[in-house]
Amino acid sequence: MFKFTKSFIAVALATASVGAFAQNSISKADLFGQDQSSQSSQSGTDDSTATTTMTGANLGITSPRKVVITNSQDAQAAATARGMPSDAGASINGMTPRSDFGNQSSVKTPELSEFQKFIADNTGQVLPIFGTAFFANAQATFAPIVNSPVPSDYPLGPGDELKIRGWGTIDIDYRATVDRNGTINIPTVGSVVLAGVKAGDAENVVRAAIARLYKGVTVSVNFGQLRAITVYVVGQANRPGTYTVSSLSTLVTALFASGGPNANGSMRRVQVKRGGKVVAELDLYSFIAKGDKSADIKLLDGDTIYIPPASGFVALVGKVNSPAIYELKYSNEPLESVLDYAGGLPVVADPRRAFLERIDPNKSRPRSVEEFALNSEGLKRSLKNGDVLNVTSIIPEFSNAVVLRGNVDQPVRAPFKQGMHISDLIPNREYLITRNSIKRQNNTVAVDNDEKNTTENAGSIATRIGGLIDAINWDYAVVERVNRSDLSVQLIPFNLGNVFLHPAGPDNLQLQPGDTVTIFSQSDVAVPMEKRQIFVRVEGEVKIPGVYQMTAGDTLSTLIAKAGGPTSNAYMFGTAFYREEVRKEQQANLQRAVDRLEAQIRNEESTQAANLRAMSSADAAAASAQLETERKIAQERIDRLRKLESSGRIAFGLDPNERSFAHLPQVTLKNGDRLVVPSKPAFVHVFGAVNVEASPLWKPNSRVSDYLKIAGTAMDADVDNAFVLRIDGTVVSTNSQGWFFGKIGGVEVMPGDTIVVPEKFDRQTAWSKFMQGAREWTQIFANFGLGAAAVKTLRD
Repeated sequence: MFKFTKSFIAVALATASVGAFAQNSISKADLFGQDQSSQSSQSGTDDSTATTTMTGANLGITSPRKVVITNSQDAQAAATARGMPSDAGASINGMTPRSDFGNQSSVKTPELSEFQKFIADNTGQVLPIFGTAFFANAQATFAPIVNSPVPSDYPLGPGDELKIRGWGTIDIDYRATVDRNGTINIPTVGSVVLAGVKAGDAENVVRAAIARLYKGVTVSVNFGQLRAITVYVVGQANRPGTYTVSSLSTLVTALFASGGPNANGSMRRVQVKRGGKVVAELDLYSFIAKGDKSADIKLLDGDTIYIPPASGFVALVGKVNSPAIYELKYSNEPLESVLDYAGGLPVVADPRRAFLERIDPNKSRPRSVEEFALNSEGLKRSLKNGDVLNVTSIIPEFSNAVVLRGNVDQPVRAPFKQGMHISDLIPNREYLITRNSIKRQNNTVAVDNDEKNTTENAGSIATRIGGLIDAINWDYAVVERVNRSDLSVQLIPFNLGNVFLHPAGPDNLQLQPGDTVTIFSQSDVAVPMEKRQIFVRVEGEVKIPGVYQMTAGDTLSTLIAKAGGPTSNAYMFGTAFYREEVRKEQQANLQRAVDRLEAQIRNEESTQAANLRAMSSADAAAASAQLETERKIAQERIDRLRKLESSGRIAFGLDPNERSFAHLPQVTLKNGDRLVVPSKPAFVHVFGAVNVEASPLWKPNSRVSDYLKIAGTAMDADVDNAFVLRIDGTVVSTNSQGWFFGKIGGVEVMPGDTIVVPEKFDRQTAWSKFMQGAREWTQIFANFGLGAAAVKTLRD
């Protein structure tokens, strides 16, 4: 029994082996001549599928399986191993120059041609050859076109790759390359002939081949890497040689990859030679200037691109849209043709005058120049090799205009009309209100939540009253007229006010084309005092303080009278008067004085530094440290002094006991003057080298010494050189007093005065040396209108 069972199992295994062998034979037959190793290399999933099917056969399983045709994973792996993108179509239209033909990978700066050098020597500018900019960065910017669409009329051939995908009763994800016989082999489908089939028809051919064996399959065919072809670029090329390019490449793309023609090569007669014949000739000017690619053709394997030498060059300079050197396609090419490629003439070019410089080597003096107009006849003139066309600019002069400028609403260039007068150019006085005047008026108020608020600082409103409109010089305006006969300029002055008062009078001048009318303000040309507007401000202890409009010859007494006279609290001795032009002069003088002081300090520092050489090392180090400290202190004080601002105050030098304002100086008022009448102060200020900087109460008949006792003098106080800053702007020092043995302590102090006590000068710092001249500087403080606050700023 055991033997029978063992024999039965052996027979069953043998039968199963025969079935498996038969099934394996069928699978190999489906490969259409492809061996197993080839099939495995084409598909990473086919082996596993086949293995699963074979195991089921060995076990006698008869369940149906779905056919899968793929080699995409292996194809991607192979592409990666070759350094290619997974989508092989990335190299479509790509170009690779072969290094064995001398192609250079780096872009060299093109050398100038002899004609370019000639033009540079004559015009002072290096003109480019038209079209070279298109190829200038070809090597740096050129890149293969990824996923470029394949034209439907593209004929397939050996080397073209197809990506076939299908789904339905079978699954297909297969890449196939057309072999040298013009066919592709699809597993389980067989060979499909595609040589010469157009790209647009490839899907139908593959679908028909699959449909012969499988029904209900949807097929999609795309293209991967297309076949490469070899072309030759010869002649006057920047980088001649052999190029491997895509089969979709055209003449333009091949030229771009090769850098285009060199400085002597032709851009107008680029030829493609095939089989010993010229099959195409391309004018690159038509493509670059107008985008015309009608002469561009697709290249075939073995084509030769020939760039012949240029037949001639001309230069366009001056007022042309694209100044450059242009190639002549043939001799005697008309001027209008070259100008067309240059983009024509700009609007500022003068077509009435053009100059043509021509070279004739056969003459003893080969260069000549011609002048002609760029009219219909001139544009048909023939150009020759070496010509230089210079187009001049129009004269930017108006033939029928008059100009109004100066203190006006806005400068205008108005058209001239026959019989035109000044009143026609300036119809009314409102034309003389400047934009700045209107801006000042608009800035005086601002609308916010239906409420009007001033936009100016409260302290500056009074200073701006009366300045809303720029004052006009009504007595003088002028017409500038150019005499065409001798090109001289004639000035014709007129009274602007009479133009409006007496339009029929002689001041309403008749204008001519080209006239320029200038209107002046009173700040442009200063007018006499009696014709100026005078606005003066009075503040403080007057009955009606404010801004008053004065007339020429008015004085301070007139101003106080207009303000209603002084109040009972007015302190005449402390009256302050300020003028803007005085402030500017004081500020300029102050800066000059500071410059002199700084120069003196530097000279002293140089002297002290020179003395260090005679000292021992230890003494020199100590003295150097002290000198550096003094230098920093002095520089800090100088910086503070530079920041001081003059007040523009004019000191009257009144008697402190004077009580009547009728004795004020008879100063003639000017626009912007300011008069401040203070009330009588109750304090006296003391600061400097004192124990306590204080402001004690003023007492009648009190002296400087009395207040110094109250404040207490410091150990280093130099009382002999103390000085008093009077409230009226004057300075009193020991040197200015001729009585009481020249001592400052006996000077009577008035209300509001400031007593300044400097330090002694035994410490010879740079600042001490500056303050050593206190007697002189006190007078400077007075001249600059600097009060106690300025001196305190310096000390702090």
